[in-house]
Amino acid sequence: MFQIPRCRVIPLPDHQVAFEVDRRERLRWHFGPQYPRPFFFPLLGPSGATLTRMGHPGAQNHDHHRSIWFAHNKVLGIDFWSENTPARIVQQMWLVYDDGDEARMACRLAWLDGHDPRPLLEQDVIASVIPFARDEVLVEIQTSFTPTAERLEFGQTNFGFLAVRVANSIAVHFGGGELTSSEGLRSEPDLFGRPARWMDYSGPVLSTQGEQLVEGITYFDHPRNPGHPVSWHVRADGWMGSSPCMHAPIEITRERPLSLSYLLHAHGGEVDADRALQVARLFADRPALEVVRASQPHRQFEIRVRP
Repeated sequence: MFQIPRCRVIPLPDHQVAFEVDRRERLRWHFGPQYPRPFFFPLLGPSGATLTRMGHPGAQNHDHHRSIWFAHNKVLGIDFWSENTPARIVQQMWLVYDDGDEARMACRLAWLDGHDPRPLLEQDVIASVIPFARDEVLVEIQTSFTPTAERLEFGQTNFGFLAVRVANSIAVHFGGGELTSSEGLRSEPDLFGRPARWMDYSGPVLSTQGEQLVEGITYFDHPRNPGHPVSWHVRADGWMGSSPCMHAPIEITRERPLSLSYLLHAHGGEVDADRALQVARLFADRPALEVVRASQPHRQFEIRVRP
């Protein structure tokens, strides 16, 4: 008898994809044409509470803060961060939906300047939702950026590439949360612009049963990322993002695309530095992946370990 996998990727109407673990949705991908860029929302904690939110709680000009999203402020000088620009990031196609011990999706995004129909670059995204202890999940995101021209510069900026806006109650300013880095620092002034192997945002949430608990997200930078440990752009108002271009631009070519790997740990309780170290070690051992033409019938593409 066919055994339904523990982890599943479920394509849904309205340009959405759900990631399930043990029949519970834990993450959702949105790529509808009505949005200026795709995003993940929500990321659910062990209790079923939503750990991320859409937009800033107190500033409508920050509606581009869409839960968990990719963007960059200076791509050849073009703003792909804010929504006051014609530049857009669109999903060209999905490549792989894999069920199994992990729920895994691969897709291809195009970065468009809003004037030329040809993209400035293509971005492949491989997102894996991985069951973890205590009913927690790990979200691994591996991504590569390949220019359509011979070369392309991501300019020096704090804004890019992967950002996370936490739920209102988790934010320091709007709720009862706390920011913590791998270096043991705990406030925005001490954390902003400083290198760290990981950053955590934890705070009170309301479970689906109505119980107030503490949950959070630990955001890990992979050792193979350029400039590791990365410098961080963090705010007490509820968001955090690694900033590989904070101190210098990054130039890429078609032969040498930029590859980045990140991990989000949706955990219960306050951050535990010893446990975060264990997760960081597990993440460091995860192989680099790539999307290739499928070798088996009935599939166009597959995910394999990068040689």
